[in-house]
Amino acid sequence: MEYKISNRLRIGAIILMVLGALGVGYGFIDSHKSFEDVETMLSEESHHGEVSEVASVEEAHGASNVEGDHADEHKEHVEHVLHQVHNRPWAALYVAGFFFFMIALGVLAFYAIQHASQAGWSPVLFRVMEGITSYVLPGGILLLVVAFFADSHVFIWLTDGMTTEGSHNYDALVANKSGWLNKTGFFIRAIIFLAGWSAYQYFSRKYSLAQDNADINDNSNFKKNFRISAGFLVFFIYTESVMSWDWIMSVDPHWFSTLFGWYVLSGMLVCGVTVIAMISIYLKSKGLLEYVNDSHIHDLGKFMFGFSIFWTYLWFSQFMLIWYSNIPEEVTYFITRIEDYNLPFFGMVALNFIFPLLLLMNSDFKRVNWFVIMTGIVILGGHYLDIFNMIMPATVGDRWFIGIPEIGSILFFGGLFLLIVFTALGKYPLLAKGNPFVKESEHFHY
Repeated sequence: MEYKISNRLRIGAIILMVLGALGVGYGFIDSHKSFEDVETMLSEESHHGEVSEVASVEEAHGASNVEGDHADEHKEHVEHVLHQVHNRPWAALYVAGFFFFMIALGVLAFYAIQHASQAGWSPVLFRVMEGITSYVLPGGILLLVVAFFADSHVFIWLTDGMTTEGSHNYDALVANKSGWLNKTGFFIRAIIFLAGWSAYQYFSRKYSLAQDNADINDNSNFKKNFRISAGFLVFFIYTESVMSWDWIMSVDPHWFSTLFGWYVLSGMLVCGVTVIAMISIYLKSKGLLEYVNDSHIHDLGKFMFGFSIFWTYLWFSQFMLIWYSNIPEEVTYFITRIEDYNLPFFGMVALNFIFPLLLLMNSDFKRVNWFVIMTGIVILGGHYLDIFNMIMPATVGDRWFIGIPEIGSILFFGGLFLLIVFTALGKYPLLAKGNPFVKESEHFHY
């Protein structure tokens, strides 16, 4: 039972990447604005009823004072908006890059859990999981390249002078964190994390394939996979938390949440399981994965439902505790998102909780392939918005919009993801026939 990526799918993925690259390029060109361009833009906005801070100053103090007492304030505001405009294409690229990377990383964690727990239902899905995890290394490298060149456009703590006393940009809180938040340390940690995740992905697949060719009574490779999976999960749960602080939470260096690592993990897992289900259904429709039955899809649907509820629990716990305590340096994170990102913020909660709850609560619906696909699209859209809400407020402020740079970034990374994953799926047979639990998995029914 083998699969080969079709020319249509390969060409389609490449077309998506080309269109995405054009959209990203347009985003960078369009964001290349001057100080005067932004002044004109703000003036036009004020004339259309969107009163800028400059207009508010004029109203409060009189237009004559703007040239005098408030000239510096005017200049600072324009420079601030100019910086936000320049940040947008970088932030859009980073959001899409992290979104597709976290899918592969979530699948890697889920795959390790299956090996460490010696699950009997899932071995017929192992090759699908291994195909998806092949994106971890290239996707991670590309994301770190974006982060390296984005620099202060995404991570404000990399702004020149932020840790230098006496500098116009000096920030005492960021300066106190500079032992951790510095570019060298960031990338050393990132490389260690990515190397560890990729090493596990490489060896787990190697042992899984070796087990297929081993003697019927030789389970040594299966046992090796069990041991490295158990060790990897310890490594992963630590490094995933630190990664979420570095790669996501540090875009708001004044804010922190002790739940954040778990919160990001829950999004990873639900997206990962969703993509496993969607790819499995696609391959099944092509006459492949003959041993994957409705019970396997039903189980994946249960994980989609369960992880969605887990995500909601963590989201509400984080939001409710911070909102209720009302500590200024903590609650500002949510105030910014509710005021400037009202639709994507609450829309994301609806897509990630209400829709999965309503669509997947009925047990029978989890066995209907088109229904699982439809729910999966909703879930993935909702979790893209979740990452969008994490990154954009700190980088582009109220200058956000889901337009050509954002859509172009999604198309580029989505095309790359499809190309790498489906190419990897075609390299080896789709059934892990040597796994000791494969017969149990083939006859999995309830």
